[in-house]
Amino acid sequence: MKYWLGLDIGTGGSRALLVDEAGRVAGDVTAPHAEMRMPKPLWAEQDPEDWWRAAQQAIRGVLLETGVGSDDVEAVGLSGQMHGLVLLDENNEVLRPAIIWCDQRCQDQVDWINATAGADMVLEQTANPVLTGFTAPKLLWVRDHDPSIYERVRQVLLPKDYIRFRLTGEFAGDVSDSSGTALFDVVNRRWADPLIAKLGIDRSILPRVVESSEVTGTISEVVSEHTGLNAGTPVVGGAGDQAASAVGNGIVEPGLVSATIGTSGVVFSHLDEVAYDPEGRVHTFCHAVPGKWHVMGVTQGAGLSLQWFRNQLGQDAVAEAERRGGDPYEILSEQAAQVPAGSEGLFWLPYLMGERTPHLDAHARGGWIGLTAKHTRDHLIRSLIEGVSYSLKDCLGIVGSLGVDVKVVRASGGGARSELWRGILAAVFGVPIATLESQEGSAYGAALLAMVGSRRFGSVEEACQAAILERARVEPDPEWKARYDADYSVFQKLYPALKARFPEMSG
Repeated sequence: MKYWLGLDIGTGGSRALLVDEAGRVAGDVTAPHAEMRMPKPLWAEQDPEDWWRAAQQAIRGVLLETGVGSDDVEAVGLSGQMHGLVLLDENNEVLRPAIIWCDQRCQDQVDWINATAGADMVLEQTANPVLTGFTAPKLLWVRDHDPSIYERVRQVLLPKDYIRFRLTGEFAGDVSDSSGTALFDVVNRRWADPLIAKLGIDRSILPRVVESSEVTGTISEVVSEHTGLNAGTPVVGGAGDQAASAVGNGIVEPGLVSATIGTSGVVFSHLDEVAYDPEGRVHTFCHAVPGKWHVMGVTQGAGLSLQWFRNQLGQDAVAEAERRGGDPYEILSEQAAQVPAGSEGLFWLPYLMGERTPHLDAHARGGWIGLTAKHTRDHLIRSLIEGVSYSLKDCLGIVGSLGVDVKVVRASGGGARSELWRGILAAVFGVPIATLESQEGSAYGAALLAMVGSRRFGSVEEACQAAILERARVEPDPEWKARYDADYSVFQKLYPALKARFPEMSG
């Protein structure tokens, strides 16, 4: 039996997953990362060496757990958190902690890019407005605030592409992940050289870019000793986590939409042709399907909202999960289910790390609105899930305005494991929520891309048609839907009412 390995470099951990010749999951192992560092409010950093440690641990772990031999692994696919900035010096050593996707420190650099190049040129060159979370303003922040480091930069890589370098010794990226740098020509699938020159960035520090199923290198001899993979095993381009997750959900044909609830939340749709929102509220990027694109809206603080609650206010759920041998999030979901739809007038704004869709506001802040003495801790939890769902509906509405006919949404990610959250999503969205036989997300999509790269399948579409099956659907509850339709109209008014106050709250 032959196997293919998908490796996802997430925010919370690195996950290695093996699939067999039919695309069935043989096993997976996740090695946790150290907690992201937040030296200041809205800053977020991680250590690339910690990603590499976890990646090796996950690969060794999944080979050991499944008993798959190194000779049976045909190829490796990569996915990872997007937009992160990894800087290497002339000796290929990491120069500083990576500034990651949810960091919001770069508004001055965004303003400088728009003033220097012009917002019209940015949109013309990249098909997207430049945002604080993207890679280019992070690079310019280092230039402005740590010029001694900037002068030593010889290579800029995205998180998964740093792991590619450690696996193969090759500097390469893929079109989907590179689309989120604000330096990439999304329409023509190449670096946006005129914009790069206008910003004064040295083009030589950017890696070559390939399609997601193209082989970029092979496992090195040294890495073979540390991971258990054979030297010479091919490693394909892979994809940013959202495009890889979409492949894992089969979102590779027109009309298909997914909602992924991880640390961030993403509503994602395939596009045969380039289309973008003139207000820049959603992102249009190259897809992991060669010659295709996708549009996605992003809620920064989706699963992060529940993670924050667990860490700060959910110690009892953690203790109960340890007693049962279960998951704290299952306990939180059970508690939230005790509360009626609408949380009796309590709303959660999930803007813990600023917001992307639809507000593009690095200053946005989270919080509960409508709190009364009647509300309990269970109300806090349910309103949190509902608030994230409303924010995802903001994304879905814009995707629909671009001509995507949304009839069903495929859900994945940690949040989608909750029966309660799936029911809330169905009622908030007003369409059925489908789950798949395999809900493995980005690592699974990366493994399918590896199967295409090694010619097990002739195309990404063929791989998805063969491997991905729908398991069940949740239909919208009519009573919940009526409640959520009314409450969503209230939710939409809260951000505009508070927008002017958010900058005054900066710490």
